[in-house]
Order: sequence, then structure tokens, then C-alpha cells
Amino acid sequence: MTVIQRVPDVVFKTRVRDESVPGPNPFRWQDRTTQELFSGKRIVVFSLPGAFTPTCSSTHLPRYEELYDEIKAQGVDAVYCLSVNDAFVMFQWGKQQGVNNIFLLPDGNGEFTRKMGMLVDKSNLGFGMRSWRYSMVVDDGKIEKIFVEPDFGDNCPTDPFEVSDADTMLAYLKGAKVSAEPAAVA
Repeated sequence: MTVIQRVPDVVFKTRVRDESVPGPNPFRWQDRTTQELFSGKRIVVFSLPGAFTPTCSSTHLPRYEELYDEIKAQGVDAVYCLSVNDAFVMFQWGKQQGVNNIFLLPDGNGEFTRKMGMLVDKSNLGFGMRSWRYSMVVDDGKIEKIFVEPDFGDNCPTDPFEVSDADTMLAYLKGAKVSAEPAAVA
């Protein structure tokens, strides 16, 4: 088992608003690299199983949005929400949720999630391969701290939500004593 110390190098397929694109969908594809997203920055990332899913929509994303200013005040440059969903789904979810501050990062192919060692099978819920719920602080590409939900594994009958929440992250950033397991890859 190898402990992950840096975020993996991948290319994320994102969409950006582009007024030069005609029609009701003025967006264009834009590749964003790990290097571009994490180099020279201190980033909070929280990853969740899926856009529009119950806990992700009712608690996980909204609380990070609510605590955004407090998190940023702790020396954080940005907060990213990562999910194994495509850019279109992430955009619509963010719009429906009224997200103004959190950057919704689509990992449509699950490449980043797989390389993090966090890709799990959620076929028991009809989801297929998705991200396990976790959060982390990444400083210039190096993983400073990671919080991984308990009971990691394929087809987990529960959806643990104990340590990847915004309040645990904020407590860590403020220097509180909290524990977390390092991410590992087989």
C-alpha cells in the first residue's frame, strides 16, 4: 500500500462561459490540469459520490458554501468540490444549489479519483463507480491533510459522513486537534 503525498496529474474536462458561443448554451470546453489548479495555491478539496444525491445536496456542498469565507480566512485560496460527474451535470447542480463560491470540479472519467485511490463501486445504489467521500487540504500540489470517511469499500451499505464535512475542515484549519487517515492506494 502506498500513501499518496501529492495530488495526481490529470486533465479535467471543464466548461467555461464564453459569450462568443451562440445559442442558449454559451459554454466551451476547457481542459484544466492538476498543475494549473493546484500549483502555488493552498486548496481545500472535498469529494463526494454524486451531484444531486441526498447528503451531497442537503448538507455536504451547502455547508462548504456557507463556511466559504471562514475557510478562505484560514489561508485558503479556493475550495473545490470534486465528483465523478461530467461538467454539464456539475454545472446544473451548482446552478440548482445556488453555488457562488465553490468551484465544482468534474472528474467525469474518475481518473483523478482512481489515482487518489478513492474510486469505489456503488453499484448497490445504481451509481456505478464513484468517489468515496473525503476532504483534504492541498498546498502547492502536496497533500497537507486528508479526512477519509470510515468503512471505505465497494458497495458500502451506508454513506458515512463524519469527517469530510465543512465543520471538521474548518476546525482543522483553525488548528483544532482532529484525526484523519492518510489516503492509500493498493
